[in-house]
Amino acid sequence: MTHARRQLLYFLEESHGGVADYAHEQCQALTALGVEVTLLTTPCYPVRSGAQYIRCPRLLEPRPERPIANRWWRGGRYVWIKLENYRRLVQTIRTSGIRRVIIGSFGEYLAPLWSPSLRRLQREGVVFGAVVHDPVRDYVIGPRWWHRWSVGDAYAHLREAFVHEDITLDTMRPNPGLRVTVVPHGIYPYPPPTASREAVRRELALPDDAPVLLAFGNIRDAKNLHLVIESLQHCRRAYLVVAGRVQSAGQRPVAFYRELAARLGVANRCRWMERYVPDEEAANLFAAADVVVLTYSRAFRSASGVLALAANYHVPCLASGGAGPLRTLVQKYALGRWVEPDDLQALVTGLEDLLQRPPQPHWLRFREENSWQVNAQRIIGRMFGDGGDG
Repeated sequence: MTHARRQLLYFLEESHGGVADYAHEQCQALTALGVEVTLLTTPCYPVRSGAQYIRCPRLLEPRPERPIANRWWRGGRYVWIKLENYRRLVQTIRTSGIRRVIIGSFGEYLAPLWSPSLRRLQREGVVFGAVVHDPVRDYVIGPRWWHRWSVGDAYAHLREAFVHEDITLDTMRPNPGLRVTVVPHGIYPYPPPTASREAVRRELALPDDAPVLLAFGNIRDAKNLHLVIESLQHCRRAYLVVAGRVQSAGQRPVAFYRELAARLGVANRCRWMERYVPDEEAANLFAAADVVVLTYSRAFRSASGVLALAANYHVPCLASGGAGPLRTLVQKYALGRWVEPDDLQALVTGLEDLLQRPPQPHWLRFREENSWQVNAQRIIGRMFGDGGDG
């Protein structure tokens, strides 16, 4: 007896950043377990070395090549691309015949305009799941009634929702057919460092004996980088390395943080790498760091790919945020210090405590219980576990 082919279409509008990295590893793990995965994404999504899934670059790239100053033009472009990408998703489902679909770019924006076509496919037997990286959908754009309608429609066609911590999703209206499954955020398989800790520090003009803080990844307001810079006034031996790019228009530019550091008199203890950092170079940065800063605001309730990256290199973190998987993982596995969010004094106290009394993290247990294989097994169990044609 032969098993039906297990085919999965993975919808991803993000070309770079944490969600794109997550999708790659998840698709790789699914493929390793025998699922034929087609990643429907944009031409800007890179061809990744060793990728086993099928890359289908048919979507439009949401992020413009250059910032668009006119907000009406910027908004109109966003609306057009969002609706066109969902139209292309529907078209791909119909032409490919794939009946299992994961929405990797889950969001509610404009859902009343694109969700009806997905609900029609659902009634025809297509099974939709979504990776809900940010389960608390409380960022309101426009009237609240439109926000509630949009969130309700974004969930309406889903049978499966995959989250990183046990939570009751607020779907805004009853959705009795929706199943919520907790999946771990796996650890990224970054390469080992190519240079010693001492060599990397020399290259960055960092003292051998100074505590080095690393702020890695996309730069956005919610990460409270301004508080980290302010903390250098109080932690006078610490140095800060900022490696990454501003995530999107509307966020504070790097110039804001540079000027803040200069105004506070700590610019000489800051190092700036305002660009995408390739894997090998990232490995060297983590090798040189003593602490990874994940000082999110209270509004952040999601998981952090940088936390898994820090765990890969056994670097403890100083973390903050709202209730969610980041807090759970840091505290459950003693991966660093958790501090009150949006609070400079709490950040300073937590950093001093972390440096004076380093934690004893459970690195191995964290790795075993939060693997990509476990993630993929749970996805397969839900998406294909009820029979059907796959």
